Amino acid sequence: MGATVKTVQGVLRGSVADGVYAFLGVPYAAPPFGANRLRPPQSVEPWGGVRDATAPGPEPPQVAPPTTGGPTEDWHDVSGAFAAVERATPSQDCLNLNLWTPDPTATGLPVMVWIQGGMFELSSTSAYDGAHFARDGVVCVVINWRPGAEGFLYLGDGIANIGLLDQVAALEWVQENIDAFGGDPGNVTVFGESAGAMSIGTLLAMPHAKGLFRRAILQSGAAHQVTPADEARRIAGYLADILGVPPTRQAIAAVGVERLLAAQAQLKTELLTAPDPERWGQAVVTSTMPWQPVVDGQVLPGVPIDQISAGAGGEVDVIVGTNTDDWRLWLLVSGALGRITDEILTGPVHGHGYQALAAYGLDPSTALAAYRDRYPRASPGDLLANVQTDWWMRVPALRLAEARTRTPATGRTYMYEFAWPAPGLGAVHAVEVPFVFDTATPDAPLFGPMLGAHPPQDLAHRMHATWIAFARTGDPGWPPYDHHRRATMRFGTTSEVVDDPRAWERALWEGIR
Repeated sequence: MGATVKTVQGVLRGSVADGVYAFLGVPYAAPPFGANRLRPPQSVEPWGGVRDATAPGPEPPQVAPPTTGGPTEDWHDVSGAFAAVERATPSQDCLNLNLWTPDPTATGLPVMVWIQGGMFELSSTSAYDGAHFARDGVVCVVINWRPGAEGFLYLGDGIANIGLLDQVAALEWVQENIDAFGGDPGNVTVFGESAGAMSIGTLLAMPHAKGLFRRAILQSGAAHQVTPADEARRIAGYLADILGVPPTRQAIAAVGVERLLAAQAQLKTELLTAPDPERWGQAVVTSTMPWQPVVDGQVLPGVPIDQISAGAGGEVDVIVGTNTDDWRLWLLVSGALGRITDEILTGPVHGHGYQALAAYGLDPSTALAAYRDRYPRASPGDLLANVQTDWWMRVPALRLAEARTRTPATGRTYMYEFAWPAPGLGAVHAVEVPFVFDTATPDAPLFGPMLGAHPPQDLAHRMHATWIAFARTGDPGWPPYDHHRRATMRFGTTSEVVDDPRAWERALWEGIR
């Protein structure tokens, strides 16, 4: 059984199952190849007749993550789940989105647009099924966008942050078309995790994105993760050297997708195996992400947290939060957790890269003593996981909330922490995602291997309902964040509001970026 909807660009035929209408692989911008390669997104050409929208569209070209293999056989399964991302070919129409709605003939339904994570190097919609949002009265949209060099190559030629402009183009499509699917273009909530949340933190600071969404939920990502323009141009130069071409957009585009992906993979390997700040720049060495938003002065006028502190995005209601053990996941997946020593923690950045405390701006001996006092039973690997969680996720989230409460923002700000410990893992990075989508089952795509045999369904229903309540009304059900209580909803087997639970982290990291 199918259904048709007329959009600005043409008529779409979707499918319907269990009362949910799905429209998949819908183009929101022209194919970014040929004359459009490595350039900002262009408008979709209207089509005649009825376009089939019953199958997911292709995904952007991307480098698959390396197979790392953790300390047990189970970890091979988890690593494989993260590596299972579809590859696109250069001719494919990869700037597309998937959409689920309870009723295309309805009016005024809340809209939620998901921006997935992936280190700004992956972008896959395949693991995210918005049917349960539609089941509960929301029009849910999941978008593809260009990651890696395809989306974030910066050459100082007036073109920057193409991957973010893809996201803007998708949100503009929503403004133009969502009422045809029953949605309210005036009540759009963007939500995302990891690089998706970092994207949202950046969108809050981007003039191009102003007015395109009313609310935002940032899961394990905030408004700090950017590359200075000079470091981004240096990365582009290294990429051009590997390709053996001049560092120009035309020359790099001409090499083709497969050569570019191979060069991108080689560059990432060099960064990870020889993390010299003198060569790469400290921002790139610490993040290990050579492709991320660039402060170019135009698309992104400044560091997002600074723009937000000055009032950018103040009209948007925001939920921001992290997972208790966020960054522990990557040390487990890589097998590095048990290999970390005090010598590595207190050693030079040049010798140990992102595994040295100095890489995060900390005084190594003072910080190691402080974390040991805070976590007396933790191994050196777990201490590093706590430091990295603070640097990557917790402190940026706190600073985003603090910045918004110090400006005359009209939008409200809420803080959460996801604390349910997945068996053998803890409350690690991304484990909250299937709870948000109410798809917390062991066989869930991508995330299932993390959850164990019996993930708590009550928690999934609670988080899912909370996200929807916020999208509908701007009120998730707990007090807004302020400088008196710093109220934080802690989600776990038992969920409760706690006041200022991360005062220690705020104090330790004061003045450190």
